[in-house]
Amino acid sequence: MHAPRRSYADDVMGALDGLKGDFEVISYGQLDYAPDGSYPLFVLKSRAWNDALPVGMVTGGVHGYETSGVFGALRFAVRDASRFAGRMNLLIAPCVSPWAYERIHRWNPDAVDPTRSFKADGAAAEARLLMDFVAPYRGRVLAHVDLHETTDSDETEFRPALAARDGKNLEPGEIPDGFYLVDDAENRQPGFHSAIIDAVAQVTHIAEPDARGRLIGEPLLSRGVIEYAVRSLGLCAGLTGARFTTTTEVYPDSPRTTPEQCNEAQAMAVRAGFEFALSA
Repeated sequence: MHAPRRSYADDVMGALDGLKGDFEVISYGQLDYAPDGSYPLFVLKSRAWNDALPVGMVTGGVHGYETSGVFGALRFAVRDASRFAGRMNLLIAPCVSPWAYERIHRWNPDAVDPTRSFKADGAAAEARLLMDFVAPYRGRVLAHVDLHETTDSDETEFRPALAARDGKNLEPGEIPDGFYLVDDAENRQPGFHSAIIDAVAQVTHIAEPDARGRLIGEPLLSRGVIEYAVRSLGLCAGLTGARFTTTTEVYPDSPRTTPEQCNEAQAMAVRAGFEFALSA
């Protein structure tokens, strides 16, 4: 049994209350995980919504333990969203997995990883409920930035647990020290990713490739950028069908960065990505 280690109500729902002037706070569903309780899910939607404008989407906390994704999304909403008024409608889901957020965990209580469940047969309710909410907006979203972290616990806790659960041998990996991005192999957008890397490099360091010239086993497309087939894999970045999509990865366990820099890097990634998308 995993006991709560922090409060979704205090950290996230409390912050949403302060954003009601600029956003509609929309509940798009509820997770019921007895005996742990129920968790309402929220999206911030631009209050001055204009159907003539493109849409930008931000998702954080798909993996609940990835703290800067949650706080980076909230920081963008508080500080940076106003710069897109009259230019872009915004949808911000700051904490997709609140049960896991409270327990600083990657999976949901059913031992399902939500990030690979954004597809028709996905097993995670966290993904399914967000997919249902986003469905009417598909085709209208210009840019989607999905905020993640790569932590030491990926290698020490969650990958071993995954291998044990699935009866597979664990092949040790190497956690990149720094910020990097995941492009969509089926829809590469090199300029978009370069713009984000350039902006984030002003805040924190960009991950260098390993001795084989790779990050997490994947070849580099450009500085700090790898790729996955995000829609085929059911990753959250494929949720919207947007032209411009990315998954961010910061490394909060690095001795070269701080939680503040990680939060700032996430917010900066969203801002730079949306600015590029609007100018493209």
